[in-house]
Amino acid sequence: MYERKIPVDLDCPLRLTMSLIDSKWKSCILDELRHRALRPSELHKLFPEATPRVLDMQLKELVEDGLVAKTIFPELPPRSEYAITPLGMTLIPIIDAMIGWGEKNAELFEKKFGK
Repeated sequence: MYERKIPVDLDCPLRLTMSLIDSKWKSCILDELRHRALRPSELHKLFPEATPRVLDMQLKELVEDGLVAKTIFPELPPRSEYAITPLGMTLIPIIDAMIGWGEKNAELFEKKFGK
């Protein structure tokens, strides 16, 4: 797993929260899992621009942080799926606020990045 070069500042709630969702895909993963549990292959299809390695690492970190639960079904071939936890659901209002801000200010991004 990725080791942070600079430790998380436990005295700063903002930095602590950002340390959990600061990567490119974690917020997107949580947003998708709010609706239903998904298998790894389904998540890979939802985010084709993400490399499988990065997506798998970020899923592992979300599980380690207690925001997502991984269930492995004892069958052949083995099957697993990811589901958001109650702790992960507490981040959904933050993600919704970020989505709302992005929608409200979409023209800023169109000017900067073109359409």
